[in-house]
Amino acid sequence: MSADLLKALESLEKRFEELSELLADPGVISDRNSYRPLAKEHADIEEVLEKGRQYKKILKNINDNKEILETSDDEELSELAEAELDELRERFDQIKSELEILLVPRDPSDNKNVIVEIRAGTGGEEAALFAADLYRMYSRYIEDKGWKMDVMNTNATGIGGLKEIIFLVEGKGVFGELKFESGVHRVQRVPRTEASGRIHTSAASVAVLPEAEEVDIKIDPNELKVDVFRSSGPGGQSVNTTDSAVRITHVPTGTVVTCQDEKSQLKNKNKAMKVLRARLLDKAVSEHNSDIARQRKTQVGTGDRSEKIRTYNFPQNRVTDHRLGLTLYDLENIINGDISALIIEAKKAAHQELLNARK
Repeated sequence: MSADLLKALESLEKRFEELSELLADPGVISDRNSYRPLAKEHADIEEVLEKGRQYKKILKNINDNKEILETSDDEELSELAEAELDELRERFDQIKSELEILLVPRDPSDNKNVIVEIRAGTGGEEAALFAADLYRMYSRYIEDKGWKMDVMNTNATGIGGLKEIIFLVEGKGVFGELKFESGVHRVQRVPRTEASGRIHTSAASVAVLPEAEEVDIKIDPNELKVDVFRSSGPGGQSVNTTDSAVRITHVPTGTVVTCQDEKSQLKNKNKAMKVLRARLLDKAVSEHNSDIARQRKTQVGTGDRSEKIRTYNFPQNRVTDHRLGLTLYDLENIINGDISALIIEAKKAAHQELLNARK
């Protein structure tokens, strides 16, 4: 076992014992705010230590088989040891890789729920139609994962497009799964609105923000400007007879959030505050990350939402992730929600960058 891995595991074993004692303390058990983060850390470390035990066991079996090959005169036993050794080495490399990934410090936000914002970009009505396609793609992926989704606000066009949609996704490890979807998504295809059959390039932006709790970010109510008005649908027509829509402006930053999907003004205000907290937390984190970006990378690409991350080319049935240099000729399934391969590759690349940064 490498000295670095052994040292890291020994350190975790000590911390695991400390946490076990703390979690048995009646004072900690009775304090939910203290107990929950400690219990989560305890469970996370237990997962790493279990993988470490597998690693050590395989290493011992490899050494035992090597000893048989070096000392045994039994030809049949040696052949069995040699055959098993090949399998053990393959498994050893896999376990070692998994353990190295588990030992990389995790983003504390990975287990948070997320607020996803999709906005039509360049391309007019076709961009709005593409934004609607992206929303359906994520909706189907979210449904397949068994997560819960709640639409916060929509701004639709008359022919089925979306100028903007904001929705909350709740579930285990949601931010860790979806965070690499942030960025500019491009589409190349013949628009429904194009009579001549020419291929156009349009774009939509996706922002994935970890949901912020009140303890994550403090907002002074005196710094908020709250306006209420009647909600409207495509084309501006009124869809409600009461002033239920809410617009909240955070005066110090100029951040504006509008929610109008609920008939209740209170529900719209609560949803708007969720979005506002998420945006302000994201802004604070982005500013912090920009200060340390020269020292280390923390995600695939630059993480800048102005960055073009993916192109969906319909004539060639092709999806290209520009950060990963990955091209898949499976556009139909991907646009229908099967984005698992893209997410897995993005997570692998991010883990590898973090591993490289540790060396």
